[in-house]
Amino acid sequence: MNVLEEEQTAFEIGVVVPKRDVKEEDKASDCVEVLVDEFRNLGLVVERVHGVVDEFIKLAAPLETLGRAAAELHIKKRTPIGMDLEFEWEEVDAFERQPDGSLFSWCERFRCYRHLIYGIINKSQSSVTLRFDGKEFQWEVGEFLLQKLESERIVKEVFPLHDEIKRKELLQTWALHWWDFTNQPIDEIYSYFGTKIAIYFAFLGMYTRWLLFPAAFGLILHMFDFGSLQLLVLPIFFISIILWAIMFSQFWKRKNNALLARWKIRYPIRADLGYRQGMEWSSSQSLEIAKKWGTDKAKEKEMFQRIEWFGRLMRFRNDAIIIFSIICLQLPFELAYAHIYEVIGSDIMKFGLTTIYLFAIQFLTQIGGKISVKLIKYENNENTEKKADSLVYKVFGLYFMQSYIGVFYHALLHRNFSTLRKVLIQRLLVSQVLENLLENTLPYLKYSYKKYRVRSKKKSEKGSSTGKIQFASRVEKEYLKPSYSASIGMELEDGLFDDFLEVALQFGMIMMFACAFPLAFAFAALNNITEIRADALKLLAMLRRPTPRFSTTIGAWLNIFQFLVVMSICTNCALLVWLYDEEGKWKIEPGLAAILVMEHVLLLIKFGFSRFVPEEPAWVKADRVKDATTAENMCSKQLLRSISGERATFGELKKSQ
Repeated sequence: MNVLEEEQTAFEIGVVVPKRDVKEEDKASDCVEVLVDEFRNLGLVVERVHGVVDEFIKLAAPLETLGRAAAELHIKKRTPIGMDLEFEWEEVDAFERQPDGSLFSWCERFRCYRHLIYGIINKSQSSVTLRFDGKEFQWEVGEFLLQKLESERIVKEVFPLHDEIKRKELLQTWALHWWDFTNQPIDEIYSYFGTKIAIYFAFLGMYTRWLLFPAAFGLILHMFDFGSLQLLVLPIFFISIILWAIMFSQFWKRKNNALLARWKIRYPIRADLGYRQGMEWSSSQSLEIAKKWGTDKAKEKEMFQRIEWFGRLMRFRNDAIIIFSIICLQLPFELAYAHIYEVIGSDIMKFGLTTIYLFAIQFLTQIGGKISVKLIKYENNENTEKKADSLVYKVFGLYFMQSYIGVFYHALLHRNFSTLRKVLIQRLLVSQVLENLLENTLPYLKYSYKKYRVRSKKKSEKGSSTGKIQFASRVEKEYLKPSYSASIGMELEDGLFDDFLEVALQFGMIMMFACAFPLAFAFAALNNITEIRADALKLLAMLRRPTPRFSTTIGAWLNIFQFLVVMSICTNCALLVWLYDEEGKWKIEPGLAAILVMEHVLLLIKFGFSRFVPEEPAWVKADRVKDATTAENMCSKQLLRSISGERATFGELKKSQ
């Protein structure tokens, strides 16, 4: 192995324990001192920081320590011949580097850290007596130390730390870089936050750039009066934005594959890297069934089929519960709002009603989302990714009804286009302003409240000073910041769930009612330009560093976007039918026939366009074929050498006899 320069170590993990005074004679049995010694024995760099009421243990890992952990975890990494092989520290030069020059990605490093610190186990022959603040307990043989301290509520939390140098660089080149409003340093985002967040921002940036065309088209329609040609221009606009959406969906797949190739990630790949403790249901149940039935293949096959169909039945039951709740609980509420909106005369009261309504549906849907999380626990999904996709479909179904049923009421029942435009303007303005307000103010309010609680706790202690309490350490400030979690809970999803949901609802709103309000695309483009920088600032300055989650695509959200394109074809065709009938330019029969033909043609284009635009760019496919050929040749040569060596050995043995 060539001499490899050690990478600069940065503190990336923080462990929080209560602050207390420990006497010198008690240090040998103090559980926190034992934990710190174990960290050092693993080869980790440890720094201890005393905060206002807590103590923080910052951890960094030299490259060799991470390499040993990666080998123990059998992490597969890309090699120059294009194959993903299990990592070995002794052969470190055989593996390719990340875009930023580091050996391991942030996802891989975090996984190694968890393996190291959660893998500390009592390997002695007897239990160890540990003490903490007068309390005494036993660390049993074979027991994991960190889990033990978490169960005893001594270790409060383990969380990722921001790298201050890289964070400031991203603030300058990304969050505060407004001149090129859609350009983003995606490779640097991937290196710092991981695959899932980088793919989200790549998607949002591409979506915003592509929005500029329909935004310009919609702005022209709004600014100029086409008179009698308006009835011809609207169908042209409708066909253009449907073709735009179809092309965007297909070209995003190409962009996604290009990013994975650039980051040396094989697609498809198993997305669940096991960050959380425990095994997937499929692997754990497979072992149980194999132990129970042994070589009885018939029984084993029957049990697998029973588990498979039971899981499908549970998913069908949960979907039925969600649909039933939408029909019985949400639908009357939505229709009541739409009816009240129609009868109210004052525009100010209508605006106030819309604001109250949007606040209400946020609260109601969060309740529905948390119920969905509980229901998904009873589904036998294959892995965490499948569980997350199931949750996305259920929660989006709730939001879809709550966000659009009132608009459908105005569009399809009353055919009142002036009212429909007012509703769309108010929904877009209020929802976007409300979302941005909540996104940017709630983290700050939570952070301020936590600081207030810590100061109050410190002042209530005996002998504390009466002056203003300052938070001097950066790690303590990070600990007090809120985490990047989903509004429905963080069991299956992180904060990207809410960000993707916001984009999907916006896409549905502007697409499904494009003929009624073409200017909506301009509103969406302006909002997304600010959304990119606001989300970047939120991640870098207002929240803790997110726990990395691995993902190669945007998952279920792509299916939702494609579903919304199909819905847009149907709803806009219906709007055009009633618009022509309302203007009295066409009779309803020929108008309906012409628009139905257009609808079928667009649906055919939607489902046939993927045949003309491949999902994988030519250079990605060429690299993949080249790597596969190189790997095949190397394996063939190695196999031939092995066979030749065995024959030579066999011949020598035969001669000696």
